[in-house]
This record gives sequence, structure tokens and C-alpha cells, in this order.
Amino acid sequence: MNRAELADFLRRGRARLDPSDVGLTAGARRRTPGLRREEVAQLAGMSVDYYTRLEQSRGPRPSRQMLTALARALRLTDVERDHLFHLAGEEPPRRETASGHVRPGLLLILDRLHDTPAQVVNDCGEVLAQNAMAKAMVGDVMSRPRRERNLTRRFFLDPTARSLFPEEDVANHARAHVATLRAVAAARPDDPEPAALVAELRASSAEFARLWDAHEVSQRNRATKRFLHPVVGLLELDCEVMLSHEHHHLLVVHTARPGTESYERLQLLRVIGLQNLSPQQTAPLKPRTP
Repeated sequence: MNRAELADFLRRGRARLDPSDVGLTAGARRRTPGLRREEVAQLAGMSVDYYTRLEQSRGPRPSRQMLTALARALRLTDVERDHLFHLAGEEPPRRETASGHVRPGLLLILDRLHDTPAQVVNDCGEVLAQNAMAKAMVGDVMSRPRRERNLTRRFFLDPTARSLFPEEDVANHARAHVATLRAVAAARPDDPEPAALVAELRASSAEFARLWDAHEVSQRNRATKRFLHPVVGLLELDCEVMLSHEHHHLLVVHTARPGTESYERLQLLRVIGLQNLSPQQTAPLKPRTP
């Protein structure tokens, strides 16, 4: 691990970013250009003290998960991400498998979507980034351990995940999760990630195993979905999915049709933000009656 070079690279990466580049407000006048250390730490999900030590060439070697989070927070390109891994004495992730690194351009689009829920997921269902509206609607997924960020795993292994949806919609969501994962596993037979997820879920969930044996195949695409929010109630939203083939990433955007009750509720959700939800909350509360 080259601590001096790593520290310099992190400082320069932080200095070149404006708060608006990462979806933050500038706030009071800044004495120096770029993001503050605490802002990078917040975006990467680490303590300010730990990040400060990295910039001061005295921190321990970051884990691969932490390096991925730093690359995302600093909006690094693939080449810059690989350089960050090399400076930390780690081999960069393989390019031929699904990457946890989200391209800066995709993150820029996500940061510009201020009034509608949007998130980036990989094709196996792991959430890689969320905007503020997505956190307000379904909770801060990025604050959870990595295993709990996978939408398919949580749907079948965490009963609280299903309370996001009306009961009559749950069966269709279950079939869609399984059919999508089957298509991914078949498309990438040499990638251990989808195969391991399938093996885990078949062993842990009788429902998943039954649906897997049905051999349905599909992919994530445009649909109308209903969500139960603990404060604003039922939201009926149009789901648009934009695919990045190179990285097996999907930008999932939920919008409400103007003039509908869901549109008004989504505007209310924008005002409320996360203020009515605990930062540690990982499961939605019981929604109000629509």
C-alpha cells in the first residue's frame, strides 16, 4: 500500500469536485475549492476520522468494499477506480463481471433527479446508489451491510421487505425477481455472483425454489408499480429502467403521472424527505390508509 500516493490521490479527487457534482448544496462560503472531508466520508459511508487518516497517510489499508465506496463518492472513472485499488495494494475488480463501481455520468444523472425516486442497481439486484427521493420512499439501502442491499435476497429472506408493497402485488414481485435472476445467471454462467445468489436462495427459501423450478425468464423493464409509504400512503408509479450494458447496471426511475393522487403524494414526499424516518430504520412502518 502506497500511503503517500493514496493520500495525494484522495485529496486531489476531493478538490476537483463541487458539491453540486454530487447532489449536495454548497451552503456557506468555502475557503478552499472542492468537497469537505466530512462530505466525502458521508458519501462513502465511513467515519470522518477514518477518511481524515487516509488523507494524512496514516490510515490502515481500506477494504475492497471501502475502496469501491470511495470511488463512487469521488466520482472516479473506471481507470481512476483501478488506480485507487492499485495504490491501496489491491487488485481492481474484474471488468467481465458485474461491477460495484458506478460510472460518474450515471451518478451525475442520479444526482440531477431531485423530484423523483431513482436508484442504480446491478442486474443481480444489488442497490449501488440512491438519490434522496429513493431513500425517502424505500429507506436508506446504502446504509445497510452489503448483503442486505440486494433486493432479491431481502425480498425472500427478510419478511419486512414485502411491506413496501400491497399484499395483492407480492406474488407478481416474487415471480419477477426469480425470472430476472434466472436470465442473469444464464447470461453469465462463469460469473460466481449470480450462481452463489441462486444457490443461497434455493437453500433458504422454499418459495424461491418453487418459482425457480417454474423456469420463467424475464428482465427488468418498464412497468407500473405500487408502493406503500409509511407517511404519504399508496404511491402508484411508472417505473422506467435504463440499462448500461458495459457494467450490467440499471438506472431505475419512478415517476407519477401529473394530476393524479400519487403525483400529489410524491410532491409531499419530496417536502418531507427523510425527516419522518429514523436514520437507522431498515424496514418501512405501517402505512396510513390511502
